[in-house]
Parts: sequence; C-alpha cells; structure tokens
Amino acid sequence: MQGRLSAWLVKHGLVHRSLGFDYQGIETLQIKPEDWHSIVFILYVYGYNYLRSQCAYDVAPGGLLASVYHLTRIEYGVDQLEEVWKSADFQERESYDMLGISYDNHPRLKRILMPESWIGWPLRKDYTVPNFYEIQDAYGMVFYIWNMDR
Repeated sequence: MQGRLSAWLVKHGLVHRSLGFDYQGIETLQIKPEDWHSIVFILYVYGYNYLRSQCAYDVAPGGLLASVYHLTRIEYGVDQLEEVWKSADFQERESYDMLGISYDNHPRLKRILMPESWIGWPLRKDYTVPNFYEIQDAYGMVFYIWNMDR
C-alpha cells in the first residue's frame, strides 16, 4: 500500500520503494544510495525538517548494510544527512565506526567509538572478534585483555 509521501515522490518522478507502514502507521521507504542525497533535500523542502535519529544495521552476513533515518515534521522552524540535518554528524560517524558504512561528502567521517587502529567493523554479522583487545585509559596507559573463550 502506497502512502502520501510515496505517492508524492512518484508524482515527481523520484525513484524509491515503498516498504509499507510500521506498527504506528508511519510510512517506510527504501531509497538507493545514489538517489539519497537528492531525495534528502526534497524531503527537507517537503517539510521533514527534523532528524529524530539515524542508525544502521547489517541485513545479512557479508551482504547489504542499511542506514536508517527517522525523519519528522516540526512546524516551528528547526533547521537541522550532515548538510541538511547537523545532528546526523555523530550518528553517521557511529554507523561508519561500527558497520563501515561510508557516507559521501561527510566532512569528518572517522572512528569515534573504536580506536583508529581498530581493524574491522564490530557490528557486522561476519565480524570476527580478535583474540585480544587494547584498552587505553584516561592517563594514556595501555591494557591488553585476551579473549580466553578461544
């Protein structure tokens, strides 16, 4: 079933896939990465002026990675994708850090939770846990913790 937003996008020739409605009746859309940037600006102009949250998940081991944006309309101008919604900055960086999703034109895409030297993407379903962890405390001391379950 196609919702109002999906119908509006079709009317304006914007390619997407309607995924129906969630349990609260909120319309869900799937957009190709190459079309996302254009559609983001259009959604913003259409009134989706607030990014509630952004998250990402691994759909299948070694397969598709999904980046999810929860957009809302707020009637009183809240000018908030990093270019349109400034709050996407750290959320997209977390998705990059944990899943390795690269966001084109992101101004500061780098690890924020894991050390820069960390190899791999910890939330991917095909991630292999290393047999040791390097933990650095606030005073610059380094600790190594070995995974004894192996």
